[in-house]
Amino acid sequence: MTLRIFVDIAAPEDTLQVLRDGTAGHELILSSQPAVSVLAQAVLDPRLFSADIAFGQPDPAALASASQLKWIQLSSSSITRYDNPGFRQMVAANRTTVCNSASVYSEACAEHVLAFLLAQSRLLPRSLDTRVPGGAEAWHQLRGDCVPLRGQSALVLGYGAIGKRLAEMLLPFAMDVIAFRRGARGDETVQVIGESQLGDALSRVDHVINLLPDSTDTRHFFDASRFAAMRPGAVFYNIGRGATVDQRDLLDALRSGRLKAAWLDVTDPEPLPDGHPLLALPNCFITPHVAGGHQAESKTLVRHFLANLNRYLRGEPLVDRVM
Repeated sequence: MTLRIFVDIAAPEDTLQVLRDGTAGHELILSSQPAVSVLAQAVLDPRLFSADIAFGQPDPAALASASQLKWIQLSSSSITRYDNPGFRQMVAANRTTVCNSASVYSEACAEHVLAFLLAQSRLLPRSLDTRVPGGAEAWHQLRGDCVPLRGQSALVLGYGAIGKRLAEMLLPFAMDVIAFRRGARGDETVQVIGESQLGDALSRVDHVINLLPDSTDTRHFFDASRFAAMRPGAVFYNIGRGATVDQRDLLDALRSGRLKAAWLDVTDPEPLPDGHPLLALPNCFITPHVAGGHQAESKTLVRHFLANLNRYLRGEPLVDRVM
């Protein structure tokens, strides 16, 4: 069976060669104007309409006219632009399988959160900015203010591939990890709570880790009421999407001291404009949406697709299926 595979990812030539080698025997259609990132929309290439498989970030509107597609492999962990009732109904009617690439980014994203947690525990920003002799008052104060992770508690909102891997990484620290998801699946390795238990959990944990995607249900999920519900002195982390946080309310919670600190890999917009008040806060630390990045990222992404392609050809269940 020869398949027509449409690809609109931007990748270096050596990565594209891995893709060519892995799809030998099938017709590979490389878009002449691929999406420059998973956050950018690719220019429509009409050859999409004759493909059996699409790999990348195809325009959701264009997919309405590509009813022959059997499988869409998204090149991102996020499915925000596709996660709506209309799109779900369309792919269900066309019997089109949709997968994301959560497995590609789960390790790096979980490590990024762990790095944030360790930096907060060891007060790395403050330590790196402090130059005093041993025995000085500031030296003693800095040592005494470090709080080990062991025995602390964390609430992870959004328990998908990233949340699961993060929970595994936190096991050696003997942390009490709670996961929030709208429906427990029964395969979780940590305590799972729902909406009715969220307020109580927020009031008790030391660390609140937001991995939520952007959707109509999660926009400004973290607002003044949820920051007020958190235990005084808690630390907030966001590597989900910037739009899930009301940044004015986050600013107020940090300024008031309600939150000890915030560690953000995502903001709204990205990057924040010069002069934005969050940039001036000494207890707010921001990285430029790099949590999922890692060496040879594009090759990892392509190999993930090729592994799923082999499963597809063998009639086996696909990894990271979301629809």
